[in-house]
Amino acid sequence: MRAYLLVALVAATVTFLLTPLARWIAMRTGGMTAVRSRDVHTVPTPRLGGLAMLAGLAVSFLVASKIGFLEDVFASGEAWAILLGAGLVALLGAADDIWDLDWMTKLAGQILAAGVMAWQGVQLITVPIGGLTIGSGRLSLFLTVLAVVTAMNAVNFVDGLDGLAAGLIAIGGSAFFLYTYLLTQSTNPTDYSDLASLATIALVGVCLGFLPHNFHPSRLFMGDSGSMLIGLVIAAAAIAVTGRIDPARISEGQSIPAFLPILLPAAIIVLPLLDMVLAVLRRTLQGKSPFHPDRMHLHHRLLQLGHTHRRAVVIMYLWTAVLAFGAAALVAFTVTQVLAGMAIASVVVLALTLGPLGHHGRRGSAPVTAGASRA
Repeated sequence: MRAYLLVALVAATVTFLLTPLARWIAMRTGGMTAVRSRDVHTVPTPRLGGLAMLAGLAVSFLVASKIGFLEDVFASGEAWAILLGAGLVALLGAADDIWDLDWMTKLAGQILAAGVMAWQGVQLITVPIGGLTIGSGRLSLFLTVLAVVTAMNAVNFVDGLDGLAAGLIAIGGSAFFLYTYLLTQSTNPTDYSDLASLATIALVGVCLGFLPHNFHPSRLFMGDSGSMLIGLVIAAAAIAVTGRIDPARISEGQSIPAFLPILLPAAIIVLPLLDMVLAVLRRTLQGKSPFHPDRMHLHHRLLQLGHTHRRAVVIMYLWTAVLAFGAAALVAFTVTQVLAGMAIASVVVLALTLGPLGHHGRRGSAPVTAGASRA
């Protein structure tokens, strides 16, 4: 555990220290988010935070590769493949942050980055439902790219308020790390090192290092360079653990469902995924492009309910914590116990979510302050 905590500390420190440099680069290259009619923020804001996040991820991986406990994780090359994919999408996102690339160019770049990572070994081979194996190499590659591209765009869609995307992934990633770490202890008691655990804890550190600069009022947005990076890494971590579980080696007392490797990553990005699906359906039904921007995202709706900017972000943090830690709790508790706990927590968070209705009724929403909507 100490090795993983060191990796997180390195990732957080490097990201925190280099974020002002990323802001300086953004201001001198034109990587600025202008104020548009759909936006929540009220002043132009730099948006190349993903460069600092990439640096934090890269340095943490380099340090991890020199730690004896984690050396074996790098033997197969998959860890470097994740870093390569992250570097490609961060550079793609940086180009978009500066020059505003069209959506087809971005999608092609995302597919390329995901394909390169999959080609280097980070690939979905089996599905942990009945031990189903994907027999076709082409189908495996396609499903891997589809999963990674979906995760990248889901995180990008929800990156609309200061500190929102980084906080959601930090919270969900912490739950995922807890799950993968305990799972590794159960399946391999003599060696706790694990690629999914390493990638996830490094990502959590990166997000925590970026948050002090990004929480409202934000001095720098992560931009597409950051949102696509964290989407790719969390998807890669999920792929790394999916299919590597032998249910026969798990004690019944732990009550770990075979489908948990799919459930937990989905729980981490369920809000971004829900937001993306609703946005695509809404825009398509209106006869618009699925990528046409609007002010109907989940975070916009929370502001319309009367929440302040910070409170809206915290509400989404809480929902993510309920879902992600609820799924992770299946490691130690029965399904019935977990569902009961999640039900109680959901009632509390729902009351907090709808709280402004009791104070404002139908009088309208509270004034909107500076924020960071980009999609």
